[in-house]
Amino acid sequence: MSQAIHNPTLAQIDEHSATSATFVVEPLHTGYGMTLGNSLRRVLLSSIRGAAMSAFRVEGISHEFTTIPGVVEDVVDIMLNVKSIRLKSDSDSPVELSLTKKGSGTVTAGDIKLTADVEIVNPEQVICTIDDPKGSVTMHFVVESGRGYRTLEESSEARIHSDMIALDAFFSPVQRVRYKVENTRVGQNTDLDKLLLTIDTDGTITPTDAFEEAAAILVNQYTALAGSTRVEAGPSLAVSSDENASHLMMSIEEMNLSARTTNALINNDIRIINDLVTLSETDLRELKGFGSKALDEVKDALAGMEF
Repeated sequence: MSQAIHNPTLAQIDEHSATSATFVVEPLHTGYGMTLGNSLRRVLLSSIRGAAMSAFRVEGISHEFTTIPGVVEDVVDIMLNVKSIRLKSDSDSPVELSLTKKGSGTVTAGDIKLTADVEIVNPEQVICTIDDPKGSVTMHFVVESGRGYRTLEESSEARIHSDMIALDAFFSPVQRVRYKVENTRVGQNTDLDKLLLTIDTDGTITPTDAFEEAAAILVNQYTALAGSTRVEAGPSLAVSSDENASHLMMSIEEMNLSARTTNALINNDIRIINDLVTLSETDLRELKGFGSKALDEVKDALAGMEF
């Protein structure tokens, strides 16, 4: 029997919204659900590249512990609002932005004049409110790219304008990561793991892009440590060929079986075709409520699908 550790597959992506998705990785070698889940979660929360406001200035104001004539919020409140602006930046260097708003009304992130390198994904974010019809506000911002979290002290040392108010910067576009590990089986292998990893982002990156970037970071780190050593990996247990991969992820209902046969399979926790094709004829006969007629029906359906 081969002792190779088989590579898993990304079996399914359940998209809950544009900013949330669950990634199903299976089958995994025993214990690897926790190993991969924990490492991916840590990288997703700490190392995905993003952008944030690192400093700002309100014209006529020299420090944050003050108020602005004609503006409802004080500078501390404005500072918190500015930190809530979520951005994309294609520049490796700091980018300076500005806004000017005259007359009473709400000042939002959408009022900021952008460059070609920067995009704001929540333009509705409130910055402040002008309650004087003759009032006006002019502000300047610095946007930087980075990874993880940068403290206020670090931002103060790195700011490009000494008269600006530095901000602690949370660059990570990933807001939350949860994972759980379940048991799964492939044929006679009953001690395999299935990893379900749910990623929530702030909208500046898709969950899929974040997942792939985290995996690529881990690959780079481990490749650097492996030196010239290579370990042979067994082929995926779940997918027999690229040609059949999409069919294997189809639900049992799509096979157009009789209702009785379909229900028997689902009641035995066989929900996709991949679950079915990994079972031998003996395994199928042992399923609860699954008789010879159902077996013949399944064999004919699989034959028609060229499995």
